[in-house]
Amino acid sequence: MRIFTAVVPPPEAIDHLDAFLDPRRSAAPFRWTRPEQLHVTLAFMADAGERRVDAYVDRLAESLDDLAPVELSLAGAVVFPNVAEGRVLATGVSGGEEVLGAAAVRARNAAVACGIEVDGQRFRPHLTVARTGGHPTEMTSWVRLLDTYAGPVWPLASVQVVASHLGEGPRRTPRYEQVAEIVL
Repeated sequence: MRIFTAVVPPPEAIDHLDAFLDPRRSAAPFRWTRPEQLHVTLAFMADAGERRVDAYVDRLAESLDDLAPVELSLAGAVVFPNVAEGRVLATGVSGGEEVLGAAAVRARNAAVACGIEVDGQRFRPHLTVARTGGHPTEMTSWVRLLDTYAGPVWPLASVQVVASHLGEGPRRTPRYEQVAEIVL
């Protein structure tokens, strides 16, 4: 199974961001992330054996049990790998950076403890809004635009484990299926 662990903002936060981006989407030929797929990835596992996923969910729930309550919001711009050669455009996550960082470490450690290989990239809280389709793009104007964005504040209430089924969504995008929700 291809799975990831994520924080999914509440509908009002997604709707607010969607309303901000909607009139701007036609200005760039990016592949825009559908609102129902917006999330902040804590851990990504490209090939988790199905029999290990239940153990992972149990261990993850146990490891997240004592996270401090925190309020989050989407704000600012993030570009990967860099502004001059952007391939991914994202909003940042404001508030609770330490708690999100701890949650990411715990999610990754829980996977490793269950024998699941985890993507080892450095964690930087963000929510991907668009991809260039593989073509590096200069994104200064998009950074300036997203730097003006500040979404509503919401409490971090849960973490989701999600299966990603490649090519099964609209226009061959991934289809996401919630495997578990861990209430904090």
